[in-house]
Amino acid sequence: MLIHEFRIILPISVEEYQVGQLYAVAEASKGETGGGEGVEVLKNEPYKNGDEAGQYTHKIYHLQSKVPGWIRALAPKGSLEIHEEAWNAYPYCKTVLKNPYMGERFMIEIITWHKPDMGTIENVHGLDEAQWKNCKVIDIDIAADLDEPKDYKDDEDPTKFKSEKTGRGPLSPGWQKTLESDSNTPHMCAYKLVRAEFKMFALQGKVESTIQKMEKRLFTNFHRKLFCSLDSWHGMTMDDIRQMEDRTKAELDEMRINGAVQGTKADK
Repeated sequence: MLIHEFRIILPISVEEYQVGQLYAVAEASKGETGGGEGVEVLKNEPYKNGDEAGQYTHKIYHLQSKVPGWIRALAPKGSLEIHEEAWNAYPYCKTVLKNPYMGERFMIEIITWHKPDMGTIENVHGLDEAQWKNCKVIDIDIAADLDEPKDYKDDEDPTKFKSEKTGRGPLSPGWQKTLESDSNTPHMCAYKLVRAEFKMFALQGKVESTIQKMEKRLFTNFHRKLFCSLDSWHGMTMDDIRQMEDRTKAELDEMRINGAVQGTKADK
């Protein structure tokens, strides 16, 4: 098992991020859905487990065309579905991704703490000494160069975006130090602990390393989008978000199902 901790600093408060994250997830889901593929929301409901309470979601990602070619070549047709279960007891959140075909041989677990600091807490997840020693800590700068230049979008560039509602941005080099000394701008860090496990001899190291690189890329792109969409979600309430999620679920179902019908017709 390969364990990395990603730290993402943002010029956003912990309270604001709760809304912004859910807004950005809903918008990203629509962008990834169509043609019979994308995100299917099975459950989105409150949960309680002892003293822990929050929102439980169960989604299926239909990803046939979204994975690297070498994985598609190895995987049987129809096996490229990822089931995601998430327990969002904000500011704590746990997400587990599995594949029914792989069973216990494949798992990605993401545990996140959202803290009002500058990413200075060591071992915020409370790993034991051996695990923490083998955990690689990676700082993600949302205003730095992307690992994949093809991911660049002008309207999702924090170095160009300035919020009309809050006055935040653009983020210039060294923005974290400026933010730390600016008492007028809120800040926070998302500490994301990612455990990647792929139990298959000869491929384990390569796949687990690939998963961690993919997660870094996803976290970077997602938080660039989240910050640059600040004016779209700032001021929304959690009630607004839940209503948006209900509308988004209906849109996703229609986009995915209608896309599949259109694709079937085109194949005939």
